[in-house]
Amino acid sequence: MLKVLLTDVDGTLTDPTRRIDTEAIECIRSLVDDGVEVVLASGNTSCFMDALCKMIGTKGTYIAENGGVYRIGYTGTLRINGDQSVSKTALETLQGYYQKKGVELELYNPTFRYTDLAFARTVPAEEVIQVLAGQPVQVIDTGFAIHLQAEGISKGTALLDLAHDMGISPKDFFAIGDGINDVQMLEWAGRGVTIANAHPATKMAASDVMEEAYGKGFVQATKKYRSYLRAR
Repeated sequence: MLKVLLTDVDGTLTDPTRRIDTEAIECIRSLVDDGVEVVLASGNTSCFMDALCKMIGTKGTYIAENGGVYRIGYTGTLRINGDQSVSKTALETLQGYYQKKGVELELYNPTFRYTDLAFARTVPAEEVIQVLAGQPVQVIDTGFAIHLQAEGISKGTALLDLAHDMGISPKDFFAIGDGINDVQMLEWAGRGVTIANAHPATKMAASDVMEEAYGKGFVQATKKYRSYLRAR
Protein backbone atom coordinates (compact mmCIF):
# COMPACT_ATOMS: atom_id res chain seq x y z
CA MET A 1 0.00 0.00 0.00
CA LEU A 2 1.00 3.62 -0.58
CA LYS A 3 1.19 6.04 2.36
CA VAL A 4 1.81 9.49 0.88
CA LEU A 5 0.42 11.39 -2.11
CA LEU A 6 3.11 13.63 -3.61
CA THR A 7 1.84 16.01 -6.26
CA ASP A 8 3.16 18.75 -8.48
CA VAL A 9 1.18 22.01 -8.49
CA ASP A 10 1.37 24.08 -11.70
CA GLY A 11 -0.05 22.17 -14.63
CA THR A 12 -1.14 19.29 -12.40
CA LEU A 13 -3.53 20.92 -9.94
CA THR A 14 -4.05 23.94 -12.18
CA ASP A 15 -4.97 24.86 -15.73
CA PRO A 16 -2.53 26.59 -18.14
CA THR A 17 -3.31 29.98 -16.56
CA ARG A 18 -2.50 28.65 -13.05
CA ARG A 19 -6.12 28.64 -11.92
CA ILE A 20 -6.39 25.80 -9.43
CA ASP A 21 -9.00 23.12 -10.04
CA THR A 22 -11.52 23.17 -7.20
CA GLU A 23 -12.33 19.48 -7.59
CA ALA A 24 -8.63 18.72 -7.16
CA ILE A 25 -8.71 20.62 -3.86
CA GLU A 26 -11.73 18.59 -2.78
CA CYS A 27 -9.86 15.35 -3.59
CA ILE A 28 -6.86 16.46 -1.52
CA ARG A 29 -8.99 17.49 1.44
CA SER A 30 -10.84 14.17 1.32
CA LEU A 31 -7.53 12.30 1.49
CA VAL A 32 -6.24 14.48 4.34
CA ASP A 33 -9.49 13.98 6.25
CA ASP A 34 -9.02 10.22 5.85
CA GLY A 35 -5.53 10.47 7.35
CA VAL A 36 -3.52 10.23 4.12
CA GLU A 37 -0.45 12.48 4.02
CA VAL A 38 -0.44 14.86 1.04
CA VAL A 39 2.79 16.60 0.00
CA LEU A 40 2.88 19.45 -2.53
CA ALA A 41 5.94 19.76 -4.79
CA SER A 42 6.77 22.79 -6.93
CA GLY A 43 9.35 25.14 -8.34
CA ASN A 44 7.70 27.91 -6.34
CA THR A 45 9.20 29.55 -3.24
CA SER A 46 8.84 28.12 0.25
CA CYS A 47 6.67 31.02 1.44
CA PHE A 48 4.31 30.46 -1.50
CA MET A 49 4.13 26.75 -0.70
CA ASP A 50 3.45 27.45 2.98
CA ALA A 51 0.46 29.62 2.09
CA LEU A 52 -0.77 27.13 -0.52
CA CYS A 53 -0.65 24.25 1.96
CA LYS A 54 -2.74 26.22 4.43
CA MET A 55 -5.31 27.30 1.84
CA ILE A 56 -5.69 23.83 0.34
CA GLY A 57 -5.75 22.17 3.74
CA THR A 58 -2.72 19.86 3.95
CA LYS A 59 -0.55 19.34 7.03
CA GLY A 60 2.15 21.62 5.67
CA THR A 61 4.73 19.26 4.19
CA TYR A 62 6.12 20.44 0.85
CA ILE A 63 8.97 20.44 -1.64
CA ALA A 64 9.86 23.86 -3.09
CA GLU A 65 12.33 25.30 -5.62
CA ASN A 66 12.38 22.10 -7.68
CA GLY A 67 13.78 20.07 -4.82
CA GLY A 68 16.14 22.66 -3.38
CA VAL A 69 13.98 23.17 -0.29
CA TYR A 70 11.63 20.95 1.70
CA ARG A 71 9.85 20.94 5.04
CA ILE A 72 7.87 18.43 7.09
CA GLY A 73 4.77 19.96 8.65
CA TYR A 74 4.13 23.58 9.54
CA THR A 75 6.50 23.52 12.52
CA GLY A 76 9.26 21.54 10.81
CA THR A 77 12.73 22.87 10.08
CA LEU A 78 13.24 24.23 6.58
CA ARG A 79 15.78 21.97 4.85
CA ILE A 80 17.88 23.65 2.18
CA ASN A 81 19.86 21.66 -0.38
CA GLY A 82 21.87 22.97 -3.27
CA ASP A 83 24.26 25.87 -3.75
CA GLN A 84 22.55 29.10 -4.80
CA SER A 85 25.91 30.66 -5.63
CA VAL A 86 25.90 28.43 -8.71
CA SER A 87 22.54 29.85 -9.76
CA LYS A 88 23.68 33.42 -9.03
CA THR A 89 26.79 33.03 -11.17
CA ALA A 90 24.71 31.62 -14.01
CA LEU A 91 22.20 34.46 -13.71
CA GLU A 92 24.96 37.06 -13.84
CA THR A 93 26.23 35.45 -17.05
CA LEU A 94 22.74 35.54 -18.56
CA GLN A 95 22.08 39.13 -17.52
CA GLY A 96 25.35 40.24 -19.10
CA TYR A 97 24.51 38.38 -22.30
CA TYR A 98 20.95 39.69 -22.61
CA GLN A 99 21.78 43.26 -21.60
CA LYS A 100 24.00 43.44 -24.67
CA LYS A 101 20.92 42.46 -26.68
CA GLY A 102 18.76 45.05 -24.95
CA VAL A 103 16.75 42.41 -23.06
CA GLU A 104 16.10 42.50 -19.32
CA LEU A 105 15.20 39.25 -17.56
CA GLU A 106 12.07 39.36 -15.41
CA LEU A 107 13.05 37.65 -12.15
CA TYR A 108 10.53 35.80 -9.99
CA ASN A 109 10.88 36.52 -6.24
CA PRO A 110 14.70 36.21 -5.96
CA THR A 111 14.63 37.58 -2.39
CA PHE A 112 12.57 34.61 -1.20
CA ARG A 113 14.58 31.87 -2.91
CA TYR A 114 17.27 29.83 -1.16
CA THR A 115 18.69 27.55 -3.87
CA ASP A 116 17.34 28.21 -7.35
CA LEU A 117 16.57 31.38 -9.30
CA ALA A 118 13.68 31.76 -11.73
CA PHE A 119 12.68 34.18 -14.46
CA ALA A 120 9.94 34.65 -17.06
CA ARG A 121 9.93 32.65 -20.28
CA THR A 122 10.59 35.75 -22.38
CA VAL A 123 13.81 34.28 -23.81
CA PRO A 124 14.27 30.86 -25.42
CA ALA A 125 15.27 28.13 -22.98
CA GLU A 126 17.46 26.58 -25.69
CA GLU A 127 19.45 29.81 -25.94
CA VAL A 128 19.81 29.97 -22.15
CA ILE A 129 21.23 26.45 -22.18
CA GLN A 130 23.75 27.40 -24.87
CA VAL A 131 24.86 30.56 -23.03
CA LEU A 132 25.42 28.60 -19.80
CA ALA A 133 27.19 25.63 -21.41
CA GLY A 134 30.04 24.48 -19.19
CA GLN A 135 28.62 25.89 -15.97
CA PRO A 136 27.53 23.40 -13.25
CA VAL A 137 23.91 24.53 -13.42
CA GLN A 138 20.65 23.04 -14.63
CA VAL A 139 18.30 25.04 -16.84
CA ILE A 140 14.77 23.85 -16.11
CA ASP A 141 11.93 25.04 -18.32
CA THR A 142 8.74 24.12 -16.45
CA GLY A 143 6.44 25.74 -18.99
CA PHE A 144 5.65 28.44 -16.43
CA ALA A 145 9.17 29.78 -15.75
CA ILE A 146 12.82 29.07 -16.47
CA HIS A 147 14.75 27.96 -13.38
CA LEU A 148 18.47 27.85 -12.65
CA GLN A 149 19.35 25.12 -10.16
CA ALA A 150 22.61 23.47 -9.10
CA GLU A 151 23.30 20.12 -10.72
CA GLY A 152 22.17 17.06 -8.78
CA ILE A 153 19.12 18.72 -7.19
CA SER A 154 15.59 17.73 -8.20
CA LYS A 155 12.18 16.91 -6.83
CA GLY A 156 13.42 13.32 -6.93
CA THR A 157 16.38 13.97 -4.62
CA ALA A 158 14.06 15.89 -2.29
CA LEU A 159 11.72 12.88 -2.31
CA LEU A 160 14.59 10.66 -1.11
CA ASP A 161 15.50 13.10 1.66
CA LEU A 162 11.89 13.60 2.66
CA ALA A 163 11.23 9.87 2.84
CA HIS A 164 14.31 9.38 5.03
CA ASP A 165 13.26 12.14 7.42
CA MET A 166 9.71 10.79 7.59
CA GLY A 167 10.99 7.32 8.38
CA ILE A 168 9.41 5.68 5.33
CA SER A 169 10.54 4.43 1.92
CA PRO A 170 10.37 6.40 -1.35
CA LYS A 171 8.32 3.44 -2.55
CA ASP A 172 5.61 4.47 -0.07
CA PHE A 173 4.91 7.55 -2.22
CA PHE A 174 2.29 7.91 -4.95
CA ALA A 175 3.52 10.75 -7.18
CA ILE A 176 1.62 12.76 -9.78
CA GLY A 177 3.22 15.37 -12.05
CA ASP A 178 3.30 16.73 -15.58
CA GLY A 179 6.56 18.61 -16.13
CA ILE A 180 10.09 17.71 -17.11
CA ASN A 181 11.08 18.62 -13.55
CA ASP A 182 8.82 15.83 -12.25
CA VAL A 183 10.57 12.96 -14.04
CA GLN A 184 12.80 11.70 -11.20
CA MET A 185 10.01 12.19 -8.70
CA LEU A 186 7.79 9.85 -10.74
CA GLU A 187 10.57 7.35 -11.37
CA TRP A 188 11.64 7.04 -7.72
CA ALA A 189 8.21 6.94 -6.12
CA GLY A 190 6.41 3.66 -5.50
CA ARG A 191 4.01 4.63 -8.27
CA GLY A 192 4.39 7.60 -10.60
CA VAL A 193 1.46 8.78 -12.69
CA THR A 194 1.08 11.63 -15.15
CA ILE A 195 -1.69 13.37 -17.07
CA ALA A 196 -2.63 14.12 -20.67
CA ASN A 197 -0.88 17.51 -20.88
CA ALA A 198 2.45 16.12 -19.58
CA HIS A 199 5.83 16.59 -21.23
CA PRO A 200 6.72 13.58 -23.45
CA ALA A 201 9.66 12.68 -21.18
CA THR A 202 7.35 12.72 -18.18
CA LYS A 203 4.95 10.35 -19.90
CA MET A 204 7.86 8.01 -20.59
CA ALA A 205 8.83 8.04 -16.89
CA ALA A 206 5.29 7.40 -15.62
CA SER A 207 3.71 4.02 -14.98
CA ASP A 208 0.31 5.33 -16.11
CA VAL A 209 -0.95 8.30 -18.14
CA MET A 210 -4.41 9.70 -17.50
CA GLU A 211 -6.73 10.59 -20.38
CA GLU A 212 -7.70 13.88 -18.73
CA ALA A 213 -5.42 16.94 -18.57
CA TYR A 214 -4.44 19.42 -15.86
CA GLY A 215 -6.55 19.39 -12.68
CA LYS A 216 -9.07 16.99 -14.21
CA GLY A 217 -6.24 14.56 -14.82
CA PHE A 218 -5.16 14.82 -11.20
CA VAL A 219 -8.70 14.08 -10.07
CA GLN A 220 -8.87 11.09 -12.43
CA ALA A 221 -5.57 9.76 -11.07
CA THR A 222 -6.50 10.11 -7.40
CA LYS A 223 -9.85 8.43 -7.96
CA LYS A 224 -8.27 5.58 -9.93
CA TYR A 225 -5.61 4.86 -7.28
CA ARG A 226 -7.49 5.89 -4.15
CA SER A 227 -7.78 2.29 -2.96
CA TYR A 228 -3.97 2.02 -2.89
CA LEU A 229 -3.58 4.90 -0.44
CA ARG A 230 -3.71 4.29 3.29
CA ALA A 231 -3.14 6.49 6.34
CA ARG A 232 0.35 6.23 7.88
